[in-house]
Amino acid sequence: MRNPARSWLCCLLITPLLGQAAALEEDPWLVLEKAGQAAHKLSYKGIFVYQAGHGVSNMQITHMNYPQGEFARVISLDGAPREMLRQGNEAVIYSPQNEKVMIEKRRVQNSFPAMLPGLSDALRASYQARVTGQERVGGRDGVVIQLAPRDRYRYGYRFSVDREFGLLLKSVMFNERNEPVEQVAFSQLTLMPIAAMDWFHPNIERGKDYVMQPEENVIPNRAEGEGWRVAQLPPGYVKVDQLNRLMAGKTQPVRQLIFSDGIATVSLFIEALDKGAPPKSGHLLQGATNIYACVVDGYQLVVVGEVPEVVVRQIGDSVSVKK
Repeated sequence: MRNPARSWLCCLLITPLLGQAAALEEDPWLVLEKAGQAAHKLSYKGIFVYQAGHGVSNMQITHMNYPQGEFARVISLDGAPREMLRQGNEAVIYSPQNEKVMIEKRRVQNSFPAMLPGLSDALRASYQARVTGQERVGGRDGVVIQLAPRDRYRYGYRFSVDREFGLLLKSVMFNERNEPVEQVAFSQLTLMPIAAMDWFHPNIERGKDYVMQPEENVIPNRAEGEGWRVAQLPPGYVKVDQLNRLMAGKTQPVRQLIFSDGIATVSLFIEALDKGAPPKSGHLLQGATNIYACVVDGYQLVVVGEVPEVVVRQIGDSVSVKK
């Protein structure tokens, strides 16, 4: 006679193993590409936790994909009150301070969970991807993808992607010593139908004065082959944009060159040294971010990115100006 208790126990043990075996057969690159698309196409609401070093932040996000575009509201749940309303890549940040509300405009890209790229041969050449199993994150079943760098010019990543809807549930970044240095993950997540836009407004007390922060003007600079160049970019990195920034307190525009390998992003800032201003030089590590400063032909260079130190140093030391 069959033992029903034993059958029930076998079912509990075997079912997860079958699920894991099915997960291991999936194409990891297609899973990541689907996750990149899902973050923009789906409508969802949830709470995610960002952790870097000893710092922990809890954020609530509501994201809707309307026919007229993407809209999101992100609220800080701890620390000073702060929330962001975003349409596409354009964002407005509201920060109550005493009897005033400070308002700041920004451009936002690659923010969680919309931080995964499209599939490309260059990305495959820089990273090795494999499915390593499954895990439950924020009440959702996820497929775990390990993205290992093929060289010393980038960090490693572990992504958990929702099995049913393809949304990124969790991201962990690992440094050169394979130590986790940054993590962001949903603790709660609900997929939602399209709703009216009455949710898309800041929750600010009435009677407070709104003060617009001085806007940082960003001017696209599409002039190729002029001025500054990096003679030897690290393997896999290409220039994806260049801007001129008119920043508060600066007498001259600050030029920004942006490089990426498809996931990691590095910025090179260039500005003329003011007369009498002490130049900055050397390396600094802040969490997962490496910063390298040097001076070339009377210009201050600062290279910043969540990449290994060798990347920011190589970019900074390879810069030259076309006289």
